[in-house]
Amino acid sequence: MENVTILTHPLIQHKISLLRDKNTGTNEFRSLIGEIAMLMGFEALRDLPLEDKEVETPIETCMTPMITGKKMAIVPILRAGLGMVNGILSLVPSAKVGHIGLYRDEETHEPHEYYCKLPSPIDQRTIVVTDPMLATGGSAVSAIDFIKEHGGKTIKFMCIIAAPEGLERLHKAHPDVQIYVGHLDRCLNENAYICPGLGDAGDRIFGTK
Repeated sequence: MENVTILTHPLIQHKISLLRDKNTGTNEFRSLIGEIAMLMGFEALRDLPLEDKEVETPIETCMTPMITGKKMAIVPILRAGLGMVNGILSLVPSAKVGHIGLYRDEETHEPHEYYCKLPSPIDQRTIVVTDPMLATGGSAVSAIDFIKEHGGKTIKFMCIIAAPEGLERLHKAHPDVQIYVGHLDRCLNENAYICPGLGDAGDRIFGTK
C-alpha cells in the first residue's frame, strides 16, 4: 500500500517483543513505548523540510541545513498516545503538542470525540498523530478527520502495532496520510483486540486496570 511503511529495524522488533510480554511491568513498558517512538520517529521524519542557515563554526562561517517552516506538531490520541510523545520530542524538542480525546463505545466499538486542542496555525505544520495501537482503525480515522476539519494538511500517523483490518480502514479513509507501523499483527479478535497484540496499551502505560 502506498504511503504505508512497516518498520523492520531489529531494535524496534526486539523492543516490541518486550512490550508483548505480560510480565513487563509498568515502568519498563512506559520506557519501551518512548524508545520505540523515538526509533520510529527517526524514520518517519526523514522528509522534514530543510533550508540553509548561516552558522559560525570555531573555524569559519558557513551555510548549513536546518529544519525549516513552522514547528512540527505532535498530536497523541488520548490516553495511550501520550506514551509516544516524549520519544518524538527527544528528536524534535521544539515541536508543539496538541491532544485529541476519543472514547470507544463498548457496544459498537466506534469512537466519540470528547476533547480536541491543536497548536495554531495547524495548517502550516507537519502533524504527527500517535497511538500505540491501530486496532479497528476507528479512532485513527476520526482523529485525522478532526485534524483535517481544523485545517491540518501534512499528516503522519505512527502506531507501534496494527491489525490488518485497522491499517486497511485508515489507508482507505485517508490515502494521503503517511502511516508508520512498528509491526503488523495477525488479526482482531471478537472483542476488537489485536492478536497477538500486547493487551491494553493505556492500562499498561499508566498502570490502571
